[in-house]
Amino acid sequence: MVQLTLPANSKVRKDGKTYPAKAGADGSFRRFNVYRYDPDAGENPRIDSYEVDVSDVSMVLDALIKIKNETDPTLTFRRSCREGVCGSCAMNINGANTLACTKGMDDLGDGDVAVYPLPHQPVVKDLVTDLTKFYEQHASINPFLQSSVADDAAEIPQSKEEREKLDGLYECILCACCSTSCPSYWWNGDKDNGEEYLGPAALLQAYRWIADSRDEEREKRLDALEDPFKLYRCHTIMNCAQVCPKSLNPAKAIAEIRKLMITRPRKAG
Repeated sequence: MVQLTLPANSKVRKDGKTYPAKAGADGSFRRFNVYRYDPDAGENPRIDSYEVDVSDVSMVLDALIKIKNETDPTLTFRRSCREGVCGSCAMNINGANTLACTKGMDDLGDGDVAVYPLPHQPVVKDLVTDLTKFYEQHASINPFLQSSVADDAAEIPQSKEEREKLDGLYECILCACCSTSCPSYWWNGDKDNGEEYLGPAALLQAYRWIADSRDEEREKRLDALEDPFKLYRCHTIMNCAQVCPKSLNPAKAIAEIRKLMITRPRKAG
């Protein structure tokens, strides 16, 4: 039985299944300890262990696909293009949120590979989490250009300097790695009374439109964020910047919004 180091109060079962390499099999094998949970089964989560020949595997996603195709077809995870631009395969690998399709085996060092779903999100099954709330928060910041230009065929001029202000913002792929790594988002990101922190991803996207010279609703966007919870529950822990697979800095975007809140003219009354 594989020995796993889990917190004493963990509800994760230690009697997960083990899939050893076939006797006499040639190759370079590594053990993948993968979180398994099916809410419909009525059982606690468990960790299943797979011995995988990684001699022809470059990315963690390739290993998961190999497990599903060759060993255990019940393993469930999201994936799409495998090029690191869609965010579908976001998960927690060896303790850090990242994209399985861009996480190289060479980046993992030696030893077992632990693969878990994104933290603090409802699990649909195995490595698939329910991101409904995350997408609702993104939608709440109106992530689209708001302009009075009526002609859809018209262009809105933008200088090179104005365009450069969007670098490091528009590249976000909404993988949720940043928000689900943020302790403040864990504590304040999903509250029934409306006092909720929008999280690094939604606020990065909010600043992307606030900083866009073509958008005409900056003040309304700032008014919508002027709230004790939506914006100000960021404690600059910086987990968001550390785990972003696109090397973006949501904490900096949040700081920029705060600066605008302080420097903008205050309304009378």
